Amino acid sequence: MDAPAEPPFARHADEDLGGEAEHLEVHTDRDDWYLKNLRNYGSLFVGERATVAFSDKVIGTNHVLPTAGAGRYTGGLSVASFLKTVTWQRIDTDEGVRTVAPHVVTISQADLMPAHEATAAKRLERLPRE
Repeated sequence: MDAPAEPPFARHADEDLGGEAEHLEVHTDRDDWYLKNLRNYGSLFVGERATVAFSDKVIGTNHVLPTAGAGRYTGGLSVASFLKTVTWQRIDTDEGVRTVAPHVVTISQADLMPAHEATAAKRLERLPRE
């Protein structure tokens, strides 16, 4: 007889496990399912041979893990934690301003953000008439 595609309580597995485990060991007859489907944990140890101690002392995966529920939105400390992410935007054409600015004005009005509305409207006003 084939096993079900997912364990009986798996549909809410992250929530059932607290949704935020710092260290999570999974020892089941369907370890691969949990590895593929669990997302909210600091570090996952899969199978009866894996243990937190192996990771902490020898394997080398990070031991600085999210606590207090932070596993819902972040992972453990890593090199990426020390990288600075920067973004930039540039609009090179009047057409770009005409495309974006009216939407910004509308959204800013709805969000009650008059300064944002004003900066978008001002850029529209500066454009040459078509």
